[in-house]
Amino acid sequence: MKNLKVLTLVFITLIFSSCDKEELQEEIFIGIENISFENYPKVDGSTSSSVLNMMVACKLLGLGYNWMPPSIMSEWTLHANWEDLPEQHKSFFNERVKTSQTHGAFMNLIDRNADIILTHRTISPDEKAHADAVGVTLIETSIALDAFVFVVNKNNSVKSLTVNQIQKIYTEEITNWAQVGGKNTDIAVFTRPRNSGSEEVFRELVMNGLEPANLPESAIGGMAQVFGEILGNTDGICYTFNNYKEMQARVPDKEVPKIAVNGIFPDKNTIKNRVYPFISEVRVAIRSDLDHNSMAYKLYEWLQSENAESTITECGFLPK
Repeated sequence: MKNLKVLTLVFITLIFSSCDKEELQEEIFIGIENISFENYPKVDGSTSSSVLNMMVACKLLGLGYNWMPPSIMSEWTLHANWEDLPEQHKSFFNERVKTSQTHGAFMNLIDRNADIILTHRTISPDEKAHADAVGVTLIETSIALDAFVFVVNKNNSVKSLTVNQIQKIYTEEITNWAQVGGKNTDIAVFTRPRNSGSEEVFRELVMNGLEPANLPESAIGGMAQVFGEILGNTDGICYTFNNYKEMQARVPDKEVPKIAVNGIFPDKNTIKNRVYPFISEVRVAIRSDLDHNSMAYKLYEWLQSENAESTITECGFLPK
């Protein structure tokens, strides 16, 4: 009986300790002093960073939020609780927190239609040329880790490719799955449009200076459409960002599997330890002439700080 009482006390203590710890974690969130609906910067970004963009705004402004499953959109999305928004600020997210996709976000930043952007890549050659033409330079800073992954159909027997094999598939030096240990069928190579975030990361990170074959008919418009194409094509291969697949598309590996690269499967451990070959980074970008006293610059600094790490992690990314 005495032992039972001791165990009960220990159990109760653990419960209360756990509750206190959870409450403490909520209490220690540190935002940006004096940030408000009125002075929140104009923030834009890529599809793959849209959840982070939205959650940052909700956290900093003290709004509740929830995940919404696909309906009109073909991916899971994060939304602020409508009832938490003051009546005079119902249009806040349409005006201040946007997802113009990677190229659109960069152009808006360069053209001063956005103050700060979140993307998965650096400025592209086309965007850099436009920035130079209008006398704008950007500062781009990495704030989180992700992985750039390749997906195939669930019936594909190939579970791993080397970096060299992937490069040769996309230069069309390898055109049949049998050449990499699969069945004797032609490889259906899918790409993304130029200036999209994943396409430019693919060219820089994966191809590493090699020019991919010209496959304009294979370009997939929206990120979510990648999974539909691969689901419907037994011999297909394409690429995406790991966090987008896990958090926004939410397509399980049993339906559209990721493959290992050089024998290394992309997961939190291999990404965190940077052993997976294709580590991508989430970046925040601003114009170099941004006023350091502005709320946009304070947000830029906050995103690089320890105070932002819990939000970054909650969105599925790994802090740097």
